Formats: sequence, C-alpha cells, structure tokens
Amino acid sequence: MGSAVTARDLARQLGVSQSMVSRAFDPAASVAPAMRARILEAAAAANYRPNGIAAALTRRRSRIVGLVMGELQNPFYPAVLEQMTLALQAAGFEALLLTVPPGQQADACLPRLRQYQVDAVVLTSASLSSAGAAHWLGDGRAAVLFNRTASGPTPLDSVACDNAGGARLAAEALLEAGRQELVFVAGRPDTSTSQERERGFLSAFAARGLRAPRRIAAGDFSYEAGHRAALQAGGADGIFFANDILALGGMDALRHAAGRRVPQDVAVLGFDDIPMAGWPGYALTTLRQPVAAMIAATIEILQARLEGDPQPARALRLPAELVPRGSFLPAG
Repeated sequence: MGSAVTARDLARQLGVSQSMVSRAFDPAASVAPAMRARILEAAAAANYRPNGIAAALTRRRSRIVGLVMGELQNPFYPAVLEQMTLALQAAGFEALLLTVPPGQQADACLPRLRQYQVDAVVLTSASLSSAGAAHWLGDGRAAVLFNRTASGPTPLDSVACDNAGGARLAAEALLEAGRQELVFVAGRPDTSTSQERERGFLSAFAARGLRAPRRIAAGDFSYEAGHRAALQAGGADGIFFANDILALGGMDALRHAAGRRVPQDVAVLGFDDIPMAGWPGYALTTLRQPVAAMIAATIEILQARLEGDPQPARALRLPAELVPRGSFLPAG
C-alpha cells in the first residue's frame, strides 16, 4: 500500500500553496469558489482527507464549540441542540456536548473543555460564575449565553427571546378575552426565563391598574410540576404557564383530574412552542421563540469574538410570536 497523499503533495500537484489547500476545506475561509471546487475535486480523486488535528495546531484554533446544557429533559432543548449543531457545522465548527447536573454551575465543565482545546462555549439552561467567565474569556476564548441572561462583574454576550414582551402578549390576550381569574405558574425560581416571563405577565396588569394575578410556584420546568400546579389553580379561568411542558402537564390535570374543559372553562397558554404543543391532543396556544434567528445571532457573535471583536458584551433580545391554537378562545 502506498503512502497517503498529504496536503503538500496536493498543493504541489495543483501549483498552489499548502495553506490554500487547507483553507479550501474550511467553510469559513475566504477562497474563490472556482479554486475551492478545483482543490476539492483533486482531493477526492487522490483520496486525500485533511488532518483536522494538524490544521487546528497550525491555526491555533480547534473550531470546536462546547454546548453546555443543564435541562435536556425539557423538550425545548433537544430541539435547540439539533438545530444548533447543524448550524455550527454549516459555519465550519464542530460541537462538543456537555451536561451540567441540576443546581450546579457550568464552571466544573471548563477544565474538560480546555482539554479539548475548545474555542468557544454556548451555555443553554446552565449558568457560569463571574470568576469562571473571567478565566475563560481571559484565555482568548468566547462564550455566549443562549436563552439565558446574567449579570455580574464579568458580563457575557447573551442571545435570548424577549421573554417579558412575550409574556405581556399572553396577559393581554387573556384580559382582552374577558378572563377574570388568572394564574401565573412559575418555573424554576433561579432561571432568568421564568423571572422575565413573570415580570412581563405582571406588567400588563400594572399598566391597566388591575390587581396582580395569583402565582403558583411549580418549582421546576417539568410535566409533573405543571400537573401539580394546575390542581392548585382552583376556579381559575385562565392560566399562563412559564413554559410549554408545564402547560401540557397542566392541561392533562385540568381535563382528567379536575374535570375542567379547556378552553371553555379555563384557557391555557404556554411559552416556547415545543413540537408537542402542536399535537392535536393538546393544540396549545403558546409564545414561539425565534430559535433559528437566535442560533444565527449566537454563531455570528462567536465568529466575531474569535476574530478579536473588542465590543462590550451584547444582550440581544428577539421578539416572541403568539401562536393561537385550541387551548385558548380569543374574544369574539
């Protein structure tokens, strides 16, 4: 068996530089389309495959992005994981998934991420201490909070849905439909998503000079927690759950344990628009997060930071969309 073809062999054959050959295999590199096609065609004919590790050592970048998640039991995040991974690959990155146990910060993952020479990290449903963030960014790496916000002496870039604005839409829809006894079901108290959605929901009542709705603390974002919370709602005629999986548990409790009709007796709204929200058995009215746009913005920030963008940390908030379905009957 002959020796494997190298980048140097291919460059000599084509009369181009070795770096040009390497850049042709990097979707993010600036290479003329005709030249890229010529190199890739010659590589395929010669059965050449680039050495990713060697390329990373040469450019001092691995182009690996760590995805740190802490709530994979919430159906919203596996769907985000799939879309995020595909988008990263299309941008010339590879993804490395790490999970954080409930109640723990992502700091414990940082040593492992460094072992793999990870260039950047995206934190979804997980938090990072200010000290951990400062150490990570001080290494010349990038970090973005996805669907999360944080404050502290070391600000991080963040991309999230406008949770408060979306929750305001939910409250206004319920009030305009004439619902009188309203309830907000909160999720995990230490998450920015639940806090912002509660703040936005309450703001609609304050703006109209109305008393605040009743609050039920579910404790976490789960089907079981939503089921328990709905059974505490009593005679409420409208319930806004802090996310969809809470709402689905709540709907089943209302229909099968409390004997209440949805939406005739009680309107139900959620937040996220997970795939199950559209199932005919639920037909949940919800606030849809602009996931594709959020992912695109996250990758754009990562690319800019890895290229040395010195701007202060950005906090992007993208609007939610009210998706009307059968769990809520609007006025008229």
